[in-house]
Amino acid sequence: MSKKLIIITASAGLVSFAGAFALGWFTAPSPPGDPGESIQPEIVSVGAVPEMPLPVAGTAGVIGSASDSERKAMTEKQLRNLVFEVREKVQEYDDKLQNLTVREQRLQRTQDTLKADIQNLNNLRIELATSVADIKSERDKLLKTRLEVAQTEKGNLVLIAATYDKMDTSSASKILVSMCTSQTQPDKIDSQSRGFDEAVKILYYMTERTTAKLLAELATAEPKLAAFLTQRLKQIVEGK
Repeated sequence: MSKKLIIITASAGLVSFAGAFALGWFTAPSPPGDPGESIQPEIVSVGAVPEMPLPVAGTAGVIGSASDSERKAMTEKQLRNLVFEVREKVQEYDDKLQNLTVREQRLQRTQDTLKADIQNLNNLRIELATSVADIKSERDKLLKTRLEVAQTEKGNLVLIAATYDKMDTSSASKILVSMCTSQTQPDKIDSQSRGFDEAVKILYYMTERTTAKLLAELATAEPKLAAFLTQRLKQIVEGK
């Protein structure tokens, strides 16, 4: 016989022996027990096997459904949180935008007020410049029209006025009329002549009583000259 056939035969014998042994083991009669003992409990105790929890039908599906529900619930919660955060951001943006709008309006009002103030200041400056120009013009006119008595000539004028005070009114008035008339036109009063200003200065330093009498005499003979002299007396100033 070949080795292969020997090995197969030995294996078959071993399998047959193992089967016979197992069959004899399971079919052997039970040992005798006490008469009072129940057979059923013994059978139960011999054949008792620890109970294992059996999987319930559909457990995997339930677990899967629970996981899906939890994920869905978490997704909805996250979505709600996201919506809440977005609303908060939008509200915050709206508040900032409103604050910026209010601030811009305040700045605009302030700018408008400043522009109005600047315009008013410019108008006042123009008015002030015009007023200053007018005052300067009036001052120039006053300087041109005023009759100033220098300190160097004051002493001589006082002496001449004292002499006129001692003269009679008629003679003094004739001299003053001659001083005030034009050199080219003796019958015409020249208020711009040097003699006219000298006559006014003499009248200024004469006593009030003599001046009044002299002007009264002139008003009878030369009323226009008396008016010119009176007007010019108000423009005399004494130099320093």
